[in-house]
Order: sequence, then structure tokens, then C-alpha cells
Amino acid sequence: MAQVRLADGTALCVSETGDPGAPVTVLFAHGYALDLRSWQAIVPDLVSAVERPVRVLSYDHRGHGRSDQATRSSATMNQLADDLAELVEKLVPSGKVVLVGHDMGGLAVMSLTQRHPRLFAERVGGLVLLGTSAGGLTAEASASWPQALGWLVRDLEAVLGSKIIGLVRDHTSKAVSAGLRWWLFGDDPDPAAVELTVQMIRGNWPRTVSLFRPALDAFAREAALTVAADIPVTAIVGERDRLIPAADVALLVRRVRRGTAVVLPGLGHVLPLEAPAQILPRIVGVVHSVQRELDDDAG
Repeated sequence: MAQVRLADGTALCVSETGDPGAPVTVLFAHGYALDLRSWQAIVPDLVSAVERPVRVLSYDHRGHGRSDQATRSSATMNQLADDLAELVEKLVPSGKVVLVGHDMGGLAVMSLTQRHPRLFAERVGGLVLLGTSAGGLTAEASASWPQALGWLVRDLEAVLGSKIIGLVRDHTSKAVSAGLRWWLFGDDPDPAAVELTVQMIRGNWPRTVSLFRPALDAFAREAALTVAADIPVTAIVGERDRLIPAADVALLVRRVRRGTAVVLPGLGHVLPLEAPAQILPRIVGVVHSVQRELDDDAG
């Protein structure tokens, strides 16, 4: 792990693997109230799954995981897009980037297309969006997601006591796991994936959960992917996702010429942990497409 200090002084935690000289870099952006451990079932296998050298980066958004805290004014999609742009400029000064975003990370990618269209057009070769909405959370989901997290907070307070919440890391209530499993996963998730998700959410509340929730509600995405019209875009959603409807993902990819919508049967919202075997080959496919286009340009 390394820290990358941004222009405003915020330090982001970044993990790197693969070939630092590779012409294609895959950059992973995690979801709301999670952290870069979301990708632990995908990142280790990606380098060997791609036919040629590739570089892989993942990071914790500001306010999440081991990155510095966010403030009320910086907990916005615009700021997350600016952070992403600065990471690309600092860490990937040349070559093409494939952006993989889950949930809020996907929204940061779409905000990037609005705030930094030139950078996006010149540097981004492909997108993979997981559990990312095209036009805002549904009314039911808009209520359910914060309710689920609020319920988690109340349950942890009852189990652990309010004074020691955030200090205890070796116990998770069965009720907490069951509740988050229902909200965020599909039919038959790995218990270890559920436990890790609970740990990540617990590590990011109450401050991060509270700060970033308004940003999710406020960000308008209707025209966000216009600049991505000519690159491969794969949008994936779980059939059992209670937050993002499959129809929304289909709408998202219809806005681009090379869009593919994928609905994974029986799966829920936390796809990076629940469905790595299904997600990995689709990321690899986008990387291979970008590599072939670089070959064509060189020829």
C-alpha cells in the first residue's frame, strides 16, 4: 500500500500490482461505505488472466478505508471525480486506462466524464460499471439503502455499546450480517463476503455514511456518458440487486455505441465480492479490446 497526496493535501491509500510499464492500466473505484478490499477477489487474478502485461491500481476514496477524512464540502461526486482525474494524472502519465467502478465508484467515473472530458477522451480506453445506476436510485432504493445502514448502526450500538463502536473489530452480530446480507446480496453469498462487507461498512460509519449520502441523492447522471460513446462500456447488475434495477443498466449502455448490459442471475449489489468469477472475464474482455486498439493505432 502507498499514499498519494492530492493537491488539496488529502492522502489517498492506493494499492498497485502488475507491470508498472504496461501500456494499459486498470483502475478500480469502490462503492459507497466500502473500501478497496471490495476488489480482493478480482485483483490478484487479473494480471495473470490478461494475455499481455497490465498494471492494476485500486484505491480508497477520500473519507473511506485508509484514506484521509472527507469534509462536508468535499464529500461530493464532483470531488471524487477530481480525485480520480488527479490519480490518473499522477500515477498513469501515459498509456490507456480502463476504469472499473462499483456503485458510488461508478458514479465517480460518470462524473469524471462531465468534469474532465478532455482527460477522459484522451486517456480512458474502456469502462466496466458494476451496480451503477443510469439516472438515480429508485424511490424504494433511495429509502432502503440509508435505512439499512441506519439499522446497522442501531444494532451495533445495542450489541457493542455506543462508546466502543469503531474500536471493536472482532465481533459482528448475526442480526447485522443477516440484515446486510438481505439488502446487499443475492441468493447464496459466501458468508466471508458478507462478513467483509459488514466490516467495511462498520469501518466507514457514522461519519462517512452520513457525509456521502447527500452526494448520492444529488448527483444527476442523465447525460454523463456522452463523451464515452466510442469506447467499450460494460455495465453489470445483479438480478437480485435491490438498489439498482436491471432496466436502469440497460438504459445506461444504450447511450453509447459500444455498450453491453449484463444481468447476472441470482446475484445482488456487492458484485465484486459476490461474483468475481463472472466479473473477471468481462474486465479482461475490455482490457483485451483496448490492447487491440493500441496495436491497431501503432500499426
